[in-house]
Amino acid sequence: MSVRQQVLVLYLGTSALDSPVVGWSVYDGTGRTSPTTGDGDEPPYASGVEALRDGWRLFQAAQLIPPYPGGEYDVSFLKHEFFFEKLVDEAAGVERPARGRPGS
Repeated sequence: MSVRQQVLVLYLGTSALDSPVVGWSVYDGTGRTSPTTGDGDEPPYASGVEALRDGWRLFQAAQLIPPYPGGEYDVSFLKHEFFFEKLVDEAAGVERPARGRPGS
């Protein structure tokens, strides 16, 4: 069995997982798809909670860092960034269960 990782990066409107998606990126370690930035007008999920319900596992959430005084309205990077993963059996093209890990 050969397990590969798929990664989903969601940028949310706020730090809450149920807030709307404002930006996203998808990376497929299986090589079956080659998504690129700007290849769709609709996000893959409306919120982080929807991604969790679809079997994506959250493994990193953005740190909550307050703006510097006077910088509340500066334009910069999207700060509410959440990383999700799915483990996929490359040979079968089947997702592993959310609890599963290779070798467990």
